[in-house]
Amino acid sequence: MRALSEGCFLWFTKGQGRITVAGQTRGYTANNAIYIPPGVMHGFEVGAQVFGTAVFFGKNSTVTLPSEPQHLRIREVHAQQEVNVTLDMIQREMDSDTPAHDRATRHYLGLLGVWLERQISKASAETPRPDAAKRLVARYTALLEKEFRRGKGVGELACDLGVTATHLTRCCRETCGRSAIDLLQDRRIFEARRLLAETDMAVGQIGASLGFTSPAYFTRAFAHLTGSSPTAFRRAV
Repeated sequence: MRALSEGCFLWFTKGQGRITVAGQTRGYTANNAIYIPPGVMHGFEVGAQVFGTAVFFGKNSTVTLPSEPQHLRIREVHAQQEVNVTLDMIQREMDSDTPAHDRATRHYLGLLGVWLERQISKASAETPRPDAAKRLVARYTALLEKEFRRGKGVGELACDLGVTATHLTRCCRETCGRSAIDLLQDRRIFEARRLLAETDMAVGQIGASLGFTSPAYFTRAFAHLTGSSPTAFRRAV
């Protein structure tokens, strides 16, 4: 589980797997388009046979993009070809040193935003409204993303949402096959891995910054989910 500070568009052209966005897990396969807005918690599996493209729009992008996560199964061959051509042109302009290539890249990104908006419009008639469990878990993951560094447990987060921890966990298992505590710990440990790999912060300081009450507790939790201690992980990256 992680979240980005910029919008991300995923286009899968081969293979299959599962992706969890805002607490809802769905399978993906070839010709699936997924858009994840900034700040939305997500995680996905990528097997050896999976191939595709990820487009990151940047923190200050002016492209018009959806405010909610989207998972689209693109069945029309013309629409598949259209997005493939647009992605190829984005890559070509990014790799180019010809005049105005940066402006051309932004325009092609705008066309990608238009393509996405049109596909969402086509799919809206057959997209069911999220049920109560999915809405609750979406609220939980949004709150979790804001609070995971503060050391709050599932009970406290559930109380903030006006439900019991038992009900919250039941809904999490229903929508993504994982418990509420699993999502919380996964998010905290992913952030710990990022800090270990990208900063010089001391191990104990990292644990404290993520709400772990002691270095020993942080080390046990980290080893449980990753198979190695924080120090060993840092040495290996």
